Amino acid sequence: MTSGPTLPLILKFTLPLLFGNLLQQAYSMVDAAIVGQFLGINPLAAVGAGSSVIFMIIGFCTGCSNGFGIPVAQMFGAQNYSSMRRYVYSGLKLSAWVSVAIAVVACLFCSTILTTMSTPDVIFDDAYIYLLITFAGVPATFFYNQLSSVIRALGDSKTPFWFLLFSTVLNILLDLFCIVTLGWGVAGAAIATVFSQALSAVLCYIYMMRRFEILKSTREERAISGRHVRTLLSIGLPMGLQFSITSIGSIMLQSSNNALGTTCVAAFTAAMRIKMFFLCPYESLGIAMATFAGQNYGAGKPERIWQGVKSSGIIAGVYYVFMFIVLMTMSEFLTEFFVEANETEIIAYSAQFLHVAAWFFPILAVLCILRYTIQGAGYTNFAMLSGVMEMIARAAVSLFAVPVFGYTAVCFGDSMAWVAADLFLVPAFIYVYGRLKKSVSAPLAR
Repeated sequence: MTSGPTLPLILKFTLPLLFGNLLQQAYSMVDAAIVGQFLGINPLAAVGAGSSVIFMIIGFCTGCSNGFGIPVAQMFGAQNYSSMRRYVYSGLKLSAWVSVAIAVVACLFCSTILTTMSTPDVIFDDAYIYLLITFAGVPATFFYNQLSSVIRALGDSKTPFWFLLFSTVLNILLDLFCIVTLGWGVAGAAIATVFSQALSAVLCYIYMMRRFEILKSTREERAISGRHVRTLLSIGLPMGLQFSITSIGSIMLQSSNNALGTTCVAAFTAAMRIKMFFLCPYESLGIAMATFAGQNYGAGKPERIWQGVKSSGIIAGVYYVFMFIVLMTMSEFLTEFFVEANETEIIAYSAQFLHVAAWFFPILAVLCILRYTIQGAGYTNFAMLSGVMEMIARAAVSLFAVPVFGYTAVCFGDSMAWVAADLFLVPAFIYVYGRLKKSVSAPLAR
């Protein structure tokens, strides 16, 4: 990604990422849709009651694993292949330690989490089971994202998509089998998702080791390296913490929404699934820019990073027109995938949430592009601080606006967080780009 026109290059790299992200959101949407249609409103609310906590834990894992891929991309761009392999193998071992520790701690605190979030009693047991199984599957999620980030760092964004496509189809079939045939309820939905992600991770590992000759290593390169681990942690942890810090505000917002009753919880669950699906292109552009920025930073070509930002902005603007029309005209119809058509109050609340979000999606596009670009250039602490801004904004809405304006304030929670993050990210990117231009244009040697 260090030569050639930036717009077609980024678009070509982004499309497989987009399809992969859409499939990952399909996991979540299929779970919620099948639960809502076959089990009812209360189980649907149970699946969504702890979604912000799931996002916090899974987001931390995703951030860390994507961060672990950035030094790989930088060394690949710098053509320092020995150091690149050290990062790959040290990152895999580090992922094992971190993911198991997170899974154990998260499982132990499931009940406390749901109690703290004011989860209604009528859905508490189902919410606990769903949360417990999801947290137990954290290592599978961590490894899939870690392996995918390495494959993408080596310039292949297509293969993780194909594994994920297979996994998504399997997830849908297992959802129906576990819920409808076996009658396992919300536990069946969680089991289907965890199993599908685990299989996807195994397939990614087998492919990566067989496909990339460049990863064939010596025993010394496979050994854990303290220096490389420190670099991985210095990049991965801030990226993971950025997701987690952001999620603290989301947890506060969801807790406020949970206290409004089961109807609001169900509407929030459906609307969030739909919103996450439609923001996938922006998230995919961001991930592509992390790899793009990492490779060009490693190759000593900072000017291409700004060209990539502009090209990503054009792509994001074109997509926004399509997305806005769909969400403003079809939100009610989309919500009916999750609930029966006679649940008019839930459908109206969900549509209200989506209509508000649609107006603020350009702000989100700027957030995704700049945050991931800054991360790819190695300034992960700035990206983490933008997460702090999001957390503060969501917390303020939860503490001061929701008690006064109710569900309407909930609808503006994410949008205000995006605005707050951009107020930090725009000047931060200007600063980072200035630093990159002043840096010596030479390949990295570490």
